[in-house]
Amino acid sequence: MKRDDFIIRFAGEGGQGMVTSADGLAQAASMAGFHVQTFSTFPSQILGGPTWTQTRISTSPVRSSGDQIDVLVCFNREAYDTHKDEVAADGVIIYNLGDFQLEGDGQSFGIPFEELAKSTGNSRAENMVVIGAFAHLVNMPQEFLDEFVTKRFSRGRAGDEEIIRSNIEAMLLGRSHAAATGFTLAELSPPVKPEYPQILIKGNEAVSAGALAAGINFYVGYPISPATPILVFMERNLVGDGNFAYQASSEIEAINAVAGAGYSGQKAMTATSGPGLSLMSEAIGMAWMTEIPFVVVNVQRGGPATGLPTKTEQSDFQVALHPAHGDSAIPVIAPGTVEECFYATVSAFNWAERYQGPVIMLSEQMLAERAQNIPRPDVSKVHVEDREVYQGDNGYLRYEARELSPMPIPGGPGPYVANASEHDPFGDTTHLPHRHVHMMERRFSKLKLLEDGEYEAHNTDSPVAVMPWGGSKGPTEEAYEVLQGYGLNVAWYYTMYLHPLPAKLLEELLQKDLVIVPELNFQGQFSSYLRSLGVKAESITQYTGLPFNVSNLARRLEERLGAGARGAVNV
Repeated sequence: MKRDDFIIRFAGEGGQGMVTSADGLAQAASMAGFHVQTFSTFPSQILGGPTWTQTRISTSPVRSSGDQIDVLVCFNREAYDTHKDEVAADGVIIYNLGDFQLEGDGQSFGIPFEELAKSTGNSRAENMVVIGAFAHLVNMPQEFLDEFVTKRFSRGRAGDEEIIRSNIEAMLLGRSHAAATGFTLAELSPPVKPEYPQILIKGNEAVSAGALAAGINFYVGYPISPATPILVFMERNLVGDGNFAYQASSEIEAINAVAGAGYSGQKAMTATSGPGLSLMSEAIGMAWMTEIPFVVVNVQRGGPATGLPTKTEQSDFQVALHPAHGDSAIPVIAPGTVEECFYATVSAFNWAERYQGPVIMLSEQMLAERAQNIPRPDVSKVHVEDREVYQGDNGYLRYEARELSPMPIPGGPGPYVANASEHDPFGDTTHLPHRHVHMMERRFSKLKLLEDGEYEAHNTDSPVAVMPWGGSKGPTEEAYEVLQGYGLNVAWYYTMYLHPLPAKLLEELLQKDLVIVPELNFQGQFSSYLRSLGVKAESITQYTGLPFNVSNLARRLEERLGAGARGAVNV
């Protein structure tokens, strides 16, 4: 029997190669033409602590990391005890004989990971042993794995051939040991290679690539999990004449440097996480007041305070919407997939240039660390907007118009000096009430320039809708399909453009009797925002540091819809 979808989880202690195993299997499968998605979760210490990763391999596009595990690989006993109950009834558990042993239970078998790796002359090949064992269980052709190893380690260095040989040998040893146990699973169906070019990329990499496509030429950041890979990417790739990438000494230095760059006419960005965004709030408020364009990427993690630095959450929406004190409402875009991370970053730059002010792009740990193969973006077709720059004579009243006016750049004509105090149309400080009214209305009216975002809508005649945001999109899509399979009448809405919402989308939501919002936070932050706009919205929340489980979410949605229990839901 053939199957189109498998999930393998690697569990153990940090430093044992779980991430390497999941990423390596994903690379091999994607090169062969399968669709893949990885997920990883680990503690915040540098080494050690319970860690697990998983890879989902499918013949069709993957939208979530999946539910029940088909193959569980346990590097230690704690991993077995923690994860064994999540293995499907017909699943298989592979455990590390070098760490512990189990009595025969009909579902598990042991392999000496370290011993087999050392026998190849490459003690670091334990993960290849495991990949080989999995390949036997699902009858994945060895040539897929050989091609992956050969391509990955052909780097033009001395010793490449020996590394390739030892890794292939390790996979074959894993295969043979798995074969000797008599365990098998259903055969993985052959891949259906897409007709379009693909790339395997992580969310943080997609954000960085989107920034380059949008024309970024200035990046300053400070390391913080899980946003640090964006800083590293920029230091390596934002190079050459006219480009600048730099690691600042703090988030406060980073945001003020980015504000200065935006003020001088550059396309500027920084990336951080929740604690860093808190430190940046004053400078973001200054940029809202002085109308300086730049982009802040906030890769959300569990909070508050230090919180859960390496876990996922969607709990920064409210602070992103109102990071500064006083009356301000910053534009917010939140991608829901790795592919959307690319296009959302382009849109964030376009919004910043269009309305001349700061834009916050909300990503999440589960998107940032997730590897997924996506259609390769065609940069030649990406729509990029540039700033409207003032080209007239001196005496220009930049802040006179009610919505927007061209921005003067230092060195050019026009008044380009304005501090963070309230100012008159010329930019001079004023405390006159009617000036504050004028400028407040100008700043908020500019948001209307951003109400043209795209959105998804299905079955819109239903009076009840499901509307996820951010990284909860994928699990909710799959849960929504379960509800459709039950014949339940439910509408679907989704958009990356959270504030301001697309005007037509808001118009439709206002007509619904109920809008259910699955989101990863305690307070139901996005549904609260929708209610402030007059939408009858309620949340289904989760705050475990992990993404939604599709089966569980489908049950909770069904219960909220009042459809009654229908037994277990398996996706």
